[in-house]
Amino acid sequence: MPQPFQLPEFYVPYPARLNPNLDAARAHTREWARAMDMVDAPQNGVRIWDEADLEAHDYALLCSYTHPDADEPTLNLVTDWYVWVFYFDDHFLEMFKRTRDIDGGKAHLDRLKAFMPRHGEISAEPTNPVERGLMDLWNRTVPHRSEHWRARFIESTAALLDESLWELANINAGRVANPIEYIEMRRKVGGAPWSANLIEHVADAEVPAEVAAARPMLVLRDTFADAIHLRNDLFSYEREVLDEGELSNGVLVFETFLGIGTQEAADRVNDLLTSRLHQFDHTAVTEVPAMADDAGLGPADRAALLAYIKGLQDWQSGGHEWHLRSSRYMNADTRSSALAGPLGLGTSAARIVPSLLSPRRFDRFTHVPFTRVGPQGVPPIDMPFPLTLSPHLDHSRDHVVEWSESMGILAEGVWNETKLRAYDLPLCGAGLHPDATVDALDLTSDWLTWGTYGDDYYPVVFGRSTNLGAAKALTARLKTFMPLEGDMPRPGIALERGLADLWVRTATGMTPENRVSFRTAVTDMLDSWLWELANQAQNRIPDPVDYIEMRRKTFGSDLTMSLCRIGHGRRVPPEIYRTRPVRAMENAAMDWATLLNDVFSYQKEIEYEGEIHNAVLVVENFLGIDRTAALAVVGDLIDARMREFRHVTENELPILFEDYDLGDEARETLRNYVGELQNWMAGILNWHEGCHRYTPEALEKHTAPAAVQALGTTGLGMTGLGIGTDRIGTAALRLLPTLPR
Repeated sequence: MPQPFQLPEFYVPYPARLNPNLDAARAHTREWARAMDMVDAPQNGVRIWDEADLEAHDYALLCSYTHPDADEPTLNLVTDWYVWVFYFDDHFLEMFKRTRDIDGGKAHLDRLKAFMPRHGEISAEPTNPVERGLMDLWNRTVPHRSEHWRARFIESTAALLDESLWELANINAGRVANPIEYIEMRRKVGGAPWSANLIEHVADAEVPAEVAAARPMLVLRDTFADAIHLRNDLFSYEREVLDEGELSNGVLVFETFLGIGTQEAADRVNDLLTSRLHQFDHTAVTEVPAMADDAGLGPADRAALLAYIKGLQDWQSGGHEWHLRSSRYMNADTRSSALAGPLGLGTSAARIVPSLLSPRRFDRFTHVPFTRVGPQGVPPIDMPFPLTLSPHLDHSRDHVVEWSESMGILAEGVWNETKLRAYDLPLCGAGLHPDATVDALDLTSDWLTWGTYGDDYYPVVFGRSTNLGAAKALTARLKTFMPLEGDMPRPGIALERGLADLWVRTATGMTPENRVSFRTAVTDMLDSWLWELANQAQNRIPDPVDYIEMRRKTFGSDLTMSLCRIGHGRRVPPEIYRTRPVRAMENAAMDWATLLNDVFSYQKEIEYEGEIHNAVLVVENFLGIDRTAALAVVGDLIDARMREFRHVTENELPILFEDYDLGDEARETLRNYVGELQNWMAGILNWHEGCHRYTPEALEKHTAPAAVQALGTTGLGMTGLGIGTDRIGTAALRLLPTLPR
């Protein structure tokens, strides 16, 4: 039977190497798997593996390729981990996926948590091979690692196990995820973050705790994960989709979402895989060294980072080589393909040069700024939620002008009162918080004004000279105006005065943990402005996944939602906000709003501001299509994110209530939170349709040379509190020679 599609030409940037302890690992893992009853030991009458299965899958070969420098005991250990995780996957398939047994699957996963203690001994008794194997591996691994690593490994292992239920629920509902949802969930259920933690153990190179949560390290982990999972989706499509009825496969997701054939979908998945690896390279070379400098890491920590990055690279190349050889996957055509190059041991380097010379590597740097695109229509937007506006809107319109003048926002040459009133930020606030008091609506409108002004100020002041050092210095100083305790420095410029005022008005009275959460949300937004400046300096269109995820920060969405969650008090257990359904609900709302802003602001950003941070342009560049087709794809994504929001709130939250046995007060608080997010989306759409910013007449007025010279900018940024992200590009900068650099 022919394969459903021809495997594409893969980007393979690093040579694969084979560990010399391969034969020893093969012998060891045979004995270990039998000792755990994984081979020829039926489970509830179903045989998961026989000896031929274990031999054919050859997990020792996988680990010998992915960990080429491990010594024999360490290679044996990591091979056992991979035998366990693949056995878990196949056991879960036979016991629960094929039988559609969600309740049984939940009970199985709940028991496994008893075999992953952060401290102390395992007290539970194993009753099946999955539990027996996990207990053995936990005792051989976790005691040797730091407290910080243990916490991260428990989190990634639990996510890998728990997200199996997400796949099972989709199968039962006959539901294929949308691309954004799929990428996020695949990271967890696919296990690559878990693999990244094991790389630290094998290399004895733990990521320093002070940078483990920094953006460059998270990007390395996520790009590593995405590339592994997308590669696996290509090789496993035949087995998963055609044989097992699996719906969690990237090729199927692209087929369904884009309405294209299987071969074209496979090629698109490979394009995304390549894009994620390019993002990995870019982050490792340009962002990690700067992060290490900023954190003041010493030589030992820097060496650990390099060893970890090398381990991630080894895994990518080794995993690819294993997929070419394992009987578990569809790879017959690749073995005979001229595109694949030679496949003998030591020949993987022969495939590197074509990978590095691929034109796709350079596409994202070739955009011509200020391209004339003309007026661009907006696709139909489904808004199922009613709009309600605060009766205090007119009051806040006047208040915002008075506040901005008192903070100095109208005196620095970037904004004036005419523009501020035209932006009508209180209109957005009145839709976001229709039930707010006068003071609360004024505070919301002031936050919107401050964030919008900051998003304009950064590119105007720092963009022309690409003075990232000065921008970083200002960002560091702004963070000092959000003290967790103690005093703040004396503010100098309007951004500092505004933030100092807002911090006191907002953070006073918060609990210490809420103050930390809120400060983090503002800090993430500030740092995202630096990310945009760095891309602009390189004329680099972002990777599509990186763009979506960073756009949530540039949009200020976490800031908005942090304030909402803080307003809920202690009525909802904190861990509930970290569950997949709640995060999926929030992310869907964020993405809906950011993508909406991008379709409204496309002409403004691309033609008038020379911007590159726009989803329509990102899709144009990634898919190689014209803007009309790209606009349609983004419109479909907007609809998909709204459907995702409604799916989660209508179907998954009720299950969450039961799974966590939430009380009436917590349930009502979360239902009200859904209503707050519905108001958030309805208010944002109303603002985009009601403000005078996106029509050709408004664009001509606000970007005319005389106006630019007088006012110091060509448009506004909508980052503050999640109102969108129209940014100032370099068009105006040529007309502003007296602004600070």
